[in-house]
Amino acid sequence: MSFKNIDTARRKFSDLTCLLREAGNVVLAFSGGVDSSFLLKAMTMSGIKVLAVTAVSETVPGRDILDSASFAKELGVEHLTIRTEELLNEAFVSNPPNRCFFCKDELFKKIKVIARQYDYGVIFDGSNSDDLHDYRPGVKAAALHAVRSPLAESNFTKDEIRVMARELGLEIWNRPSSPCLSSRFPYGQRITPQDLRRVEEAEEFLRTFGIHDIRVRNHGDTARIETGEKEMHLLVSPANRRLVTEKLKSLGYRYVSLDLEGYISGSMNRVLRNQDLKTGLRDTCRKTEDVI
Repeated sequence: MSFKNIDTARRKFSDLTCLLREAGNVVLAFSGGVDSSFLLKAMTMSGIKVLAVTAVSETVPGRDILDSASFAKELGVEHLTIRTEELLNEAFVSNPPNRCFFCKDELFKKIKVIARQYDYGVIFDGSNSDDLHDYRPGVKAAALHAVRSPLAESNFTKDEIRVMARELGLEIWNRPSSPCLSSRFPYGQRITPQDLRRVEEAEEFLRTFGIHDIRVRNHGDTARIETGEKEMHLLVSPANRRLVTEKLKSLGYRYVSLDLEGYISGSMNRVLRNQDLKTGLRDTCRKTEDVI
């Protein structure tokens, strides 16, 4: 990440502030990650009325829920947690490539009820401009429910968000990305509460070694660990390798592997690289939206 483009980030922040001031009362789908935390800070600086809403379910890492509550309290923002029930939806649990659509659809439906109940006119999320260039079915759910993404509207990239978050003195500026735990499962593998807990516990254990970015990809009875190249040595020393193997096997994994390619965000999407497949998935999402 480069900090050379701070002037560009500052200009975009000025544009973002103007956009926010025109929005009125806003409900923010607040995950507690870098993007939504930066956006929440910008909203408080803009002087608008905001209600931050965080989803609680088996698919959300527990540390993210705690972090979101702590950050909202730090900013003095009203904060609600709501229970989402995507695991009751077979379309989500069966884990198709457009799984994320059903998760976000569940979230935004419930946030719309809250917005009407508390008389908030607009719903925001923390999607940035980079998200629009990746395979993100959740973006379709946002469009379906008229959820706006002011960071994307202001053309903020992920790097620029981190740059500006540090400029604002936010300790979260360098926090690792923490997507839904369901992203650790290959498409087509059913998502269960037990496996979600297993993945979360495995990743929490691996963080005790001082690892910044970590993913435990759940391939049935095999745990495939992804981490940065500079951090691999923390896992392959004889003593640590034994501890990791013993812990993950105690969680029910039969095989424990380290991916030598390292941590790659969205690595499970490699199966979607075929353009014909992507087109078919977009058609599937559109058909799903028509039904909903």
